Amino acid sequence: MDLDAFSAVHAPTWARLDELSRRSGLSGAEADELVRLYQEVATHLSTVRSVAPDPSVVSRLSDVLGRARSAIAGSHDPSWSDVARFVRVVLPVAFYRVRWWTVAVMAGFCLLAVVAGVHVYHDADAQAAMGTPSQLEQYAEEEFANYYSNYPGESFAAQVWTNNAWIAAQCVAFGITGALPLYVLIQNAVGVGAAGGVMALHDGLGVFFSLILPHGLMELTAIFIAGGAGLKIFWTIIDPGGRPRGRALSEEGRSLFVVAIGLVGVLGISGLVEGFVTPSPLPWWLKIVIGALVLAAYWTYTLVLGRRAVAAGETGDLRADQNVDQLPLAA
Repeated sequence: MDLDAFSAVHAPTWARLDELSRRSGLSGAEADELVRLYQEVATHLSTVRSVAPDPSVVSRLSDVLGRARSAIAGSHDPSWSDVARFVRVVLPVAFYRVRWWTVAVMAGFCLLAVVAGVHVYHDADAQAAMGTPSQLEQYAEEEFANYYSNYPGESFAAQVWTNNAWIAAQCVAFGITGALPLYVLIQNAVGVGAAGGVMALHDGLGVFFSLILPHGLMELTAIFIAGGAGLKIFWTIIDPGGRPRGRALSEEGRSLFVVAIGLVGVLGISGLVEGFVTPSPLPWWLKIVIGALVLAAYWTYTLVLGRRAVAAGETGDLRADQNVDQLPLAA
């Protein structure tokens, strides 16, 4: 399709729709014309997206159709009902749709962490690369535990949240590259495993797990979610699932944005656990139970509400109720 010729032929229709959508009062005939032109231009946009997805034309038509939709249906101001729907429907669907990616990333991360830990435990060269024997001993007996108690709970929680949010943001923002999420995940898996290996060398594996698990169960799961979501959008480039690649990336990108918003809250909760529960004088088993309950709450939220919403036809697309009409696609 010649996009310039297509635009030249239909430009008067687009201009007329734009003109009608900007008017404050329409006659009955003009209102009917507005609806008819809206449907016609929505088809034009779908055609452009499918055949010749020029960003400037897509943006122009999307803007015109957005104003026309508001003129037809009335504008909608955000309300608490929108927030409730986001929390109850949109977010759990977005988490639910990346659940298997999350599990796959978790399995790979844990396997790599174990391999790294065993390697450090048995390999003298790996130990030497991390520090002298006295430095490793000091790390295992003092520094590792002190890390969780050197700062006030509020400051430490904020510090932890910022650090983990940055890791998750890298996985989400650069997920489309495929390589960067893998790099971030591998780097963190090796770091966690190596720390465990050093602790095991000095009979501190119990301390390691008692300090890692209370917050780490949810904190690491948040990283797995971010990595899985990032890799999912990369996979969409390879397999758009029968959709035009541009449309698939647009839809998955909006769902990815939902995941990113949700992870702000998830990481905030894990940061609070790490800042206040992990360094607390509570028994180690109780701290781990608290961490496990937080993780169980996340998966219950995702699997119960997410499955229910998916069964009702929800997709996790942040703008699913605002999208323009799409032409049907042949299977």
